[in-house]
Amino acid sequence: MYSDDIKAEPITFMMKLGKAFNPKAALKQRNYFIIGCSSFVIFFILWSILSYSGLVPKIFLPTPTETIQAAIRLFTEFNFIHDIGITIFRVLMGFLISALIAIPLGILIGTYKPIEAFLEPLMSFVRYLPASAFIPLFILWIGVNEVQKIAIIFIGSFPQLVLMISTTIRNVREDLLDVAYTLGTSQSSVLWRIILPSSLPAIIDSLRLILGWAWTYIIVAELVGASSGIGYVIINAQRMLRTSEIFVGIVVIGLIGLLFDYFFKYLYNRLFPWI
Repeated sequence: MYSDDIKAEPITFMMKLGKAFNPKAALKQRNYFIIGCSSFVIFFILWSILSYSGLVPKIFLPTPTETIQAAIRLFTEFNFIHDIGITIFRVLMGFLISALIAIPLGILIGTYKPIEAFLEPLMSFVRYLPASAFIPLFILWIGVNEVQKIAIIFIGSFPQLVLMISTTIRNVREDLLDVAYTLGTSQSSVLWRIILPSSLPAIIDSLRLILGWAWTYIIVAELVGASSGIGYVIINAQRMLRTSEIFVGIVVIGLIGLLFDYFFKYLYNRLFPWI
């Protein structure tokens, strides 16, 4: 009896493992957390092997110990927390201004065909323009200041968000709209009671994705004329060949981005627990 139980355990484990890899299969929160942490552990192990063994020169890949020492030095001697705060302010300001304009504009484009015909080609054109290409123009028009850096974040985020939200609005189920119009619902009521509530989960998810893109533009925004910010610290470290400080800046950006990402996921789950 005991030997049969032992034989059954591997079979049960393989059955559970097979179910976990089924498309759209549910995964317990605890297991999700463990699997997520394991990817960071594997990355850290590979980084340690490559750096401590000397397979990659330290000028290209500092050790975890050197990176931690550089982080302590930046926080204690160079007021790195101030640079982090400045960068967060720039990213959030550019992102929030972009969202405040892009959300209503995307809703209008997705709802009304004449507005779509007028604005979507322009937004599609602008979204393919790299944000870095606007740096000389913004310096000429605005000068080297905070507004110029926020404008880079804005121009990189705005057209993408407009198009994502307009696509979300267009994907509202047609049968819901047909039933509403059949029952005599006005256009404004259809917009506020059907289109917007149906699209809100996807709009929140679009904001989460675009905020991640906004963080990728911060180095570009702080590349020229900056005297503070994480991007400034990274560029300054590159000039001095302080690779460990570059790693600190990159890791900090990744951690902050991860926190914002989890905030949006938490907000999404709180607002839409049925999804």
